[in-house]
Amino acid sequence: MENGVVIFVVAVLIVAVMLLLAIKLTGKRNHKFNIEEYQTRFLRIENRLNKNNSATFALSIINADKLLDRAMHEAGIPGKTMGDRLKKAGGRFTNIDAVWRAHKLRNAIAHEDDLEITYRQAASALLIYKQALKDLGAI
Repeated sequence: MENGVVIFVVAVLIVAVMLLLAIKLTGKRNHKFNIEEYQTRFLRIENRLNKNNSATFALSIINADKLLDRAMHEAGIPGKTMGDRLKKAGGRFTNIDAVWRAHKLRNAIAHEDDLEITYRQAASALLIYKQALKDLGAI
């Protein structure tokens, strides 16, 4: 009879550890964003992208990247940098590879002197950031 009690206690402990682990790994998946605020901010970024003004191309990518980083941080995705958060959040995005591409483009803008961005690259990156924000539930 004692073996049955020990097995029961061990089973309960295992289930408790699994539940705690599941909670820890999911972070704040049910975080409630201020969707209207995120939509307004993203719409402002989209509207500032001007096909006739190349200065807006890089700026729109940088601002969209910042907004996604803020949303990831607010959602409780751990990490010191956006890259760290992307490594931990892959399953939350429909296309993590695309998000990485957009983020790498942002990094290239920030760190390369003579990088020229096209309107097409900027518009494509904004679509990726928009989908990523939707995936998180921010917009």
